[in-house]
Amino acid sequence: MSRSKPIVIVSGVAAAAVLLGVVSYTATKPAAPGASGSSAVAEVSADPSAGVYAELEAYARRDASDKLALGRADAPVVLIEYADFKCGYCGKFARDTEPVLVKKYVDDGTLRIEWRNFPIFGEESEAVARASWAAGQQGRFWQFHRAAYAEGAKEKGFGKERLAALAEEAGVPDAARFAKDTDGAAAREAVRADQEQGYSLGATSTPSFLVNGRPIAGAQPLETFTETIEAAAKAAKAKESGGGPAATGSAKPSPGTP
Repeated sequence: MSRSKPIVIVSGVAAAAVLLGVVSYTATKPAAPGASGSSAVAEVSADPSAGVYAELEAYARRDASDKLALGRADAPVVLIEYADFKCGYCGKFARDTEPVLVKKYVDDGTLRIEWRNFPIFGEESEAVARASWAAGQQGRFWQFHRAAYAEGAKEKGFGKERLAALAEEAGVPDAARFAKDTDGAAAREAVRADQEQGYSLGATSTPSFLVNGRPIAGAQPLETFTETIEAAAKAAKAKESGGGPAATGSAKPSPGTP
């Protein structure tokens, strides 16, 4: 599939496509020696609704049976991450930022994180994306995610033997099923659907995020995410107290919690 295939349907998606397409390269390009984090910082307005596109909120699946999601299906805030396991900045986010967000917001029911496989670095990216989905079918996606994003993991590559080793490290119980699922049609279709959604937003590099309809490109500093999540939670609370429709979905936590 071509990387330059934005499927822009509504004005909100078009605006997000412009933002992600322009910012994502700067935010995810290799850092200069000695530099840390992303050089492009997303600004978060004091107005919780600024930069938010209602059409993009619908990208959240809020499916309690989603094995590649973490947190309550009815959480007021949903962070969707489009990422590649071969992406260095995705690994930085996974190691440094995401655990803080889980402890601070997922654990108290404020935040739900929904993963989207967005492999853009070739065959190994595609293979490890399918493998992560296969691990999820046995309830071990987030454990596989942690192993695949460990410091130095991507440098070892993601060949078949390495994927099997990661599955074992993640505690995937049935290795034969894992191998079959990784190469199966269902895994390929699941990854393709995630890719198409990312391309429809104009995402050209990883990681890219949506937080209740607000696009964020790149492994931004922790403060960008905390400010965005808190602004989204504030807006959701105001909407609920004002008689607007509350978040929908089951109160049951999604499977796969580390």
